Amino acid sequence: MQGIYGGKMKYSVAKPVFHGNERKYLLDAFDSTWISSIGKYIDKFENEFAKYCDTKYALTCSNGTTALHLAMLAIGINSGDEVIVPTFTYIATANAVSYCGAKPIFVDCRHDTWNIDENLIEKAITKRTKAIIVVHIYGHPCEMEIIWRIAKKHNLIIIEDAAEAHGAIYYSENKSRYNAKRRILSSNINKNKVPIKVGSLGNIAIFSLFGNKIITSGEGGIITTNDDKIAEKIKLLKDQGMSKERRYWFPIIGYNYRMTNLQAAIALAQLENIDWHLNRRRTNAEIYNNYLKHSEFINCPIEVNNVKHVYWMYSIILTDNCRLERDNIINKLKKYGIETRPFFYPMNQLPPYYKNNNSNNYPIADKISSRGINLPSGNNLEKSDIEEICKILLQIVKIK
Repeated sequence: MQGIYGGKMKYSVAKPVFHGNERKYLLDAFDSTWISSIGKYIDKFENEFAKYCDTKYALTCSNGTTALHLAMLAIGINSGDEVIVPTFTYIATANAVSYCGAKPIFVDCRHDTWNIDENLIEKAITKRTKAIIVVHIYGHPCEMEIIWRIAKKHNLIIIEDAAEAHGAIYYSENKSRYNAKRRILSSNINKNKVPIKVGSLGNIAIFSLFGNKIITSGEGGIITTNDDKIAEKIKLLKDQGMSKERRYWFPIIGYNYRMTNLQAAIALAQLENIDWHLNRRRTNAEIYNNYLKHSEFINCPIEVNNVKHVYWMYSIILTDNCRLERDNIINKLKKYGIETRPFFYPMNQLPPYYKNNNSNNYPIADKISSRGINLPSGNNLEKSDIEEICKILLQIVKIK
């Protein structure tokens, strides 16, 4: 390796790319003076995102966390209820349940995809369970066939936390879940299975549009659903609870969770180029895989047969052969200008939640959390950038 890098990060963990109509639409919204939560870009983005996800509704809001909160409120989660949540997720997933006075019940993750272990869900269900939140972690869709059966058996609502999974696809054997009016996806890799976009795999879904996401509006969120009642409840809740028929009349307590027209202008331009963003992510993941898959010190992310992974983050797990601590490797990479992120802490380890859960019941999440690294994953990366990152990483992990 060469000398220590002394400046700012040479390779950011995730950097947005604006190469479409972002500036044009933003300036148009600015010049219109419709810069708050009313304007043509709000409507356009909601309509186009609903089409993209093959859902009846797409409803904007201020960020991914408020989207989760609105989803909980719209399906009627209340004090005393329980909601199944993967323990390996970002804290916003669990917090949204807590905001409603309900209790998140954590389930360990799978060792391969790091998503909720669908085979452990039923053991966590009680008479108080009202819903299951599935988190498509780092862009890999959950195994939905079993989760659908569990939800139907126990009359539970499914909420998708798709904050990291814009454009991901689940290939279903259950053709009855597919609406014949939807567009057949050209990416159908298995003619015997139905391709279903993330965002339409449950009763309601949320997406984040934070600056490091696959498409972004800086801050922002969006909710998708096919349920008329849920959609109307969200529209009411996110706008302070104000009646649509009687201005300044508030039949319920609501929230100011609206997106601005300026944000929607950026988001619309990003959505127009989402296929480019997704193809870039997958291409970069393939380059990473080619360089890292033979290392005895690194496990690369996998893609199971019935999904299309979008690789929001290119995420690796250090194997037991690697003698260096994960945080030590992160610090060494930082000295060479390579910004990374550790995996999320499991919810069962965090102070707001570990007291209410048996912290010994999540061995997979505990292990991968301590050994996982998110490498630079932005669409600004070129092949030569990834080659350099891999070269430095492979030399570091060999250190004894």
